[in-house]
Amino acid sequence: MRTLPPDFYGRPVLAVARDLIGCTVTHGEAAGVIVETEAYHESEPACHAFVGLTPRTCTLFGEPGRAYVYRSYGIHALLNAVCEPEGVGAAVLIRALHPIAGLERMRARRPCEDAQLCSGPGKLTQALGVTLAHNDTSLSSGPVRIGPRAPEWREPVVVSGTRVGITKAAELRWRFCAADSPHVSRPRPAAHSARTPGSRPSRPAIH
Repeated sequence: MRTLPPDFYGRPVLAVARDLIGCTVTHGEAAGVIVETEAYHESEPACHAFVGLTPRTCTLFGEPGRAYVYRSYGIHALLNAVCEPEGVGAAVLIRALHPIAGLERMRARRPCEDAQLCSGPGKLTQALGVTLAHNDTSLSSGPVRIGPRAPEWREPVVVSGTRVGITKAAELRWRFCAADSPHVSRPRPAAHSARTPGSRPSRPAIH
């Protein structure tokens, strides 16, 4: 499959988070269209990079287009795409997918209704078989790859809202979802947030 080049990710994280809606994540025979993302930037305290460069966050400050995979609550591996120029800590969390290939394999990993296979960041990594071993691998040439939008997803209607499950910087509308997708995680963004692009961090990025 064609994949997105690293320079796609070397842009402002909010632009990448929106533009990833409709793109396709593939691992092995399993694949899904991205229908929900969240942006994180070193300037705001919900981002792991806010604390600076550490052994855990070094991938976040690395080259754009790498996978940042970390364990959440000691249980789930979460998949992120590193963004912005090298030296800036920023990433897009892949929050939900619309499964399109390898469904039998996904169902074996996650026995549930198809609408719930990838309707959350921990669910989709389980369904795809993504683990911590995929941290700091290339999203262009590595085992987990992200490809461009398919023709039917060329111009998705995107709605935005506040991010899920955080207490810091919770007011930022940095969550992006494909409108009307049944695979988006709960709670859904309010309808009035359609096409709201959010805002850039108030503190400038350090290059």
